[in-house]
Amino acid sequence: MTAAREERLRLDAASVDNARTTLLQLLARAGVYSGDAEELIGLVEAGALAVAHASLSGDGRQAPPGSGEPYAEGWRDGSRAVTDGLAGLADRALDAAVAVEPGTDPDDRPPVGRMEVERAKVAVVPLFLSFSEESDLDPEVTEQVLASALATMGVRQRAAYPGRLTAFATDHRSHLERLYATYGPGSAIAIHGRYTLVHSPTSLAVLERLAVRPAELREEWDAAELPPAWLDGLTRAWDATD
Repeated sequence: MTAAREERLRLDAASVDNARTTLLQLLARAGVYSGDAEELIGLVEAGALAVAHASLSGDGRQAPPGSGEPYAEGWRDGSRAVTDGLAGLADRALDAAVAVEPGTDPDDRPPVGRMEVERAKVAVVPLFLSFSEESDLDPEVTEQVLASALATMGVRQRAAYPGRLTAFATDHRSHLERLYATYGPGSAIAIHGRYTLVHSPTSLAVLERLAVRPAELREEWDAAELPPAWLDGLTRAWDATD
């Protein structure tokens, strides 16, 4: 077999399944529950398809320069068929990863799972540390706060929440910098009291939810019996640094 032929080889189904099974076994030895591991791998697979779709939906749909219109039209039709197929595969892979049954209402909000909270933690901590050098909040309370924020969304939205948080932090960076400098760690504001939540990475998740789903967040907040003063303090800090 020539080197050129080897470069064109792609992983087949058996090889992909082998890598998946190996990863599952390694995670199991590390104590990761098989259902959690399957969910994470499924999200990576769905994300890879979504990224491929986004890539081909851009310049990939343009015919080569100098092509005649009939050729270009056929090129666009073929590209559209491929990208539409990828979009369908990505949607089905995401539904499978988060265990969405066909015909399920996308607005359904089932109980928040442990892995959903863990993914939210991984998302908010580095974002928060881009505004502050430290954070402080009880781990159990952190999980309760994040669960309340996630409970305002359906499972597909929860899967995409890290992206929403990143976009929120980017779009409001200057405002967030002022807020954390004035009320967060290292400021003159004590951690205990109305502004407690500003010292926690979870504040980013709460602020994002307050911006788009305030009523639902307050509903879930009350159900979790979290201090109303924390929401009020975060809202006041946000408004004061606007």
